[in-house]
Amino acid sequence: MNPKFWGMLSLAMRAGKLAVGEDKATEATRGGKACLLILSQDAGNNTEKKVTDMAAFRNIPILRPADRVRIGQAIGKEFAVALAVTDAGFAEQLSLLFSQETENE
Repeated sequence: MNPKFWGMLSLAMRAGKLAVGEDKATEATRGGKACLLILSQDAGNNTEKKVTDMAAFRNIPILRPADRVRIGQAIGKEFAVALAVTDAGFAEQLSLLFSQETENE
């Protein structure tokens, strides 16, 4: 994955623009604050269904960049399964960096 993606994710965390964890991501999404959801590739089936259904209902894009440990490393946590990006600018940049990486693979 593009190092710029991880740097932008880290910056979003430091700026306070991430809701970290399944419960906080769900709360941000239901509250209309989430612009983008990030879900680990190794999320459990129940978490995956809950987050994907919620995102589909509210028309919010989901990125699946890596496993929970790598996502956690980027934001200074031990691990992170689900994140909600609550800033449109960060969401747009993260989506762009993610799509550039997938095009290059």
